[in-house]
Amino acid sequence: MEWQDEGVSSDIEDRRGSSGGGFGFGGGMGIGGFILVLIISVITGRNFFAGGGGQTDVDPGPGAAQGAPSGPVAEAPGEDRDVHLISFVLNDTQNTWSKIFAAHGRQYRHAKLVLYRDVTYSGCGTAQATTGPFYCPEDEKVYIDLSFWQELKHFGGDTGDFAQAYVVAHELGHHVQKLLGIEQRMRRLSQQDEGEQNPLSVDLELQADCFAGVWGHSTEQRNIVHEDDIASALKAAAAVGDDHLQKMSGRAVSPETWTHGSSAQRTEWFKRGLQGGDVNSCPTFDGKLAP
Repeated sequence: MEWQDEGVSSDIEDRRGSSGGGFGFGGGMGIGGFILVLIISVITGRNFFAGGGGQTDVDPGPGAAQGAPSGPVAEAPGEDRDVHLISFVLNDTQNTWSKIFAAHGRQYRHAKLVLYRDVTYSGCGTAQATTGPFYCPEDEKVYIDLSFWQELKHFGGDTGDFAQAYVVAHELGHHVQKLLGIEQRMRRLSQQDEGEQNPLSVDLELQADCFAGVWGHSTEQRNIVHEDDIASALKAAAAVGDDHLQKMSGRAVSPETWTHGSSAQRTEWFKRGLQGGDVNSCPTFDGKLAP
């Protein structure tokens, strides 16, 4: 991946020097966060729903949703490069979506990306490293603990530059869904029919994968990524497929419980966005959501 080190993005909020506070899920955990914590708990045998003080269902309060006060940033070895890579991807992805929105007569609003260590607060409740990266539609921020790259490797994924870029672009895909009103319509429909909650969640996640591919298409056109980079991103997408995670946990593969889609589905929809290069390449809901 031929990326340029442009320093730290102005859209990054670095909380790695903040004190985290307790666990709590008063406002929810963002899209797909809860199920990922559950899966990791099953795989590792550790109960990540029980915080250090055993607190659950604690609302962090309106002030906490803005994030804990920041102290001096404490970087682990090697994190500086990761931060600069994420900054490049964040800026490039958002610039790409700004152009796509403008071509359709719409205005793109930038999301923020929060870097934190172990635990922090979000507009959707408590964010913790075991949740994995997620997007919170309430505050329009992506949350990432850099230790996730090691978790991704544990799942069998690639942690190369474009694999990391795929993760960031996927979460920004959820921001695009928020701006287009897709996420809101999906939530209303899932509330009306509880039996459709899992299938709709799968559609939402696969569309975010496809939107990540739309950005990937742009990078291909500009010779930023190459064939090996694409393979790296596809491996990352496959590593977080529901069927793959269920197999790793020693359970039977149960499609009715999926919330993110199978490895094959996730790679397929990423490739659709990569080949099509436009929002219209990603109709995962297939007419389910009325405007």
